[in-house]
Amino acid sequence: MMETPLLGWLSPLVISVVLVISFFAFYGFLVKTRRNSNRQDSTTSKIHHDRTVTSTVGSLNVNGGDTVSDVIVVGAGVAGSALAYTLGKDKRRVHVIERDLSEPDRIVGELLQPGGYLKLLELGIEDCVEEIDAQRVYGYALFKNGKRIRLAYPLEKFHTDVSGRSFHNGRFIQRMREKAASLPNVQLEQGTVVSLLEENGTIKGVRYKNKAGEESTAFAALTIVCDGCFSNLRRSLCNPQVDVPSCFVGLVLENCNLPYANHGHVVLADPSPILMYPISSTEVRCLVDVPGQKVPSIANGEMANYLKTVVAPQMPHEVYDSFIAAVNKGNIKSMPNRSMPASPYPTPGALLMGDAFNMRHPLTGGGMTVALSDIVVLRNLLRPLRDLSDGSSLCKYLESFYTLRKPVASTINTLANALYKVFCSSKDEARNEMREACFDYLSLGGMCTSGPVSLLSGLNPRPLTLVCHFFAVAVYGVIRLLIPFPSPKRMWLGVKLISGASGIIFPIIKAEGVRQMFFPATVPAYYRAPPVRGETKCS
Repeated sequence: MMETPLLGWLSPLVISVVLVISFFAFYGFLVKTRRNSNRQDSTTSKIHHDRTVTSTVGSLNVNGGDTVSDVIVVGAGVAGSALAYTLGKDKRRVHVIERDLSEPDRIVGELLQPGGYLKLLELGIEDCVEEIDAQRVYGYALFKNGKRIRLAYPLEKFHTDVSGRSFHNGRFIQRMREKAASLPNVQLEQGTVVSLLEENGTIKGVRYKNKAGEESTAFAALTIVCDGCFSNLRRSLCNPQVDVPSCFVGLVLENCNLPYANHGHVVLADPSPILMYPISSTEVRCLVDVPGQKVPSIANGEMANYLKTVVAPQMPHEVYDSFIAAVNKGNIKSMPNRSMPASPYPTPGALLMGDAFNMRHPLTGGGMTVALSDIVVLRNLLRPLRDLSDGSSLCKYLESFYTLRKPVASTINTLANALYKVFCSSKDEARNEMREACFDYLSLGGMCTSGPVSLLSGLNPRPLTLVCHFFAVAVYGVIRLLIPFPSPKRMWLGVKLISGASGIIFPIIKAEGVRQMFFPATVPAYYRAPPVRGETKCS
C-alpha cells in the first residue's frame, strides 16, 4: 500500500526542484535591491533626538553620575540576557536595562527546538535549562480527523544530551538573567528606556527612568535594543511591518498524560491548529489558535464556551478531561501572534535583536532558535574588535550581520508563517487539499518525514530544502488528485493547489529578501572586514 505514494513522491520532488530553481533564477534577476542611502536618510529623520546632557563621550557631554559602558542592552528577555552574558564573557562592559526584573509570566517562548539547544551549547549557557523542571522534547505528533502520526527529530548524529527543551518561560529567563549578572562586568538594572541618545546621526546611549522613577542617562559605544515584540524603540531603527494573523489562547493542563510523552502535539483543528507540549513534570501547555485579532471575551464567559463547544470535541481523547478541567479552572490567557520581517535601517551606534527586530508565527517554536543564532553571528563579528567607539565604521561592518543571519533566520521564519497558513482550515477546496497533502506527505516516512522535521527542529535550516519540500507537498497533492482517474475538475483543482501554494510561500520569501536568503554570497556586505581606525563613515 505504501509503494504507490512513495514512487509518486520521487518524481514530484525532482520536478519541483527544477521548477523552483528556474523560478528563483528569473525572480532573482527581477528583484531590485534597496539602496543603503535611502535607509540612512530614513534613519536620520526617525531617530529620537535627545541632547540635554553635560561632560563628554566622543563629542557628547556626560555628567559625573552617568554610566559609560562598551555595550548597552535594552531588555533582559531571552535575547537580551543571552547577549549580555555572551558579550560579558568576551570582557565587554555591559549595562542591561530591563523594564521589569521579576519573573515573567508568558504563554509563549516555552519550547526550544534542538537547533536552539545547540546554540545554547555554543554560547555556553546550556545549564540555564537545568533546575527549572525543563522537559526533553524528541519530536512532534500530528492529529487530524482521528488520524495521528509521530514525527521524531533526526537526532541520531548528535550527542544524547541534544534534544528540544520545554519549560516555563519565566523560569528560563530568570536563570539566564542570573547567569548574566554573575559576571562582574555585567550590570543588570531595572528601568524603562524612554529614548535613544543621538548626536550627528550616531546613537550614543539611552535615556531611561530607573526603578525609583528618576530619570537617568547611560552611554555606550554600541546600544543593542532587545525590548521584545512590543518594542517602543524599533521605529527609530527599522521599518516595522507587523502582521497579526491570529491570537493564542493559553491554558495549563495539570496531571495530563499526553498521547506521546516528551513530544509536542499539533492538532489540525477547525478553524486553526492547537498546540500542546509539557512545560514541567506535571503541567502541559495548551495553545489554541484563534484566527484574527479579536478573541471571544474571557471576562463574560464567551471564551470558556468557545473552548468547550468548538475546541474540546476536536482534542485527542487522552487529554479531553484535563482540557475541560483547565477551562473550568478559569486561568485563561491570550496574546496576539505577530510576524514581522527584518527591515533594518543601518544606524551607527545601534542594533536591533530578538522580537524587537524580527518575528514569525510562534506555531513552530522557532523564535528562540533565531534569536540565539543571531547572537552567535553577532558575537563572532564583534570578537576581533577591541574598540567599538567608531560608530560609523562599526555600522558599515555590522551590515554583514543582516546578511549572515539571513539563511537560517529566513528559513525558520518562512517555515513558521507558511506552515501556519497550510495548517489552517479554509473554505477554499484547494487549500484544504494542500492541508491534507501535507499531513499525508509527512506520513510517508524517509526523507518526506526527516527533511521537513529537520527544518522544523532548526537542525537543517536551509532555504532551498524548505522550498523543495514545500512544493513537493503541493505536487504530491496534485498527484493524489489525478490518481487513479484524472478529470477536468480535478485537474483544475490541481492547478489551483499549485497556485495557492505559490501564493503562500512566495510573498513570505519576497518579504524576507530573495537575494540575502538564497544567494547571500552575492551581497557585498557578506565580505565586510573588521573596521580599522580612520575608515570612512557608514553610508
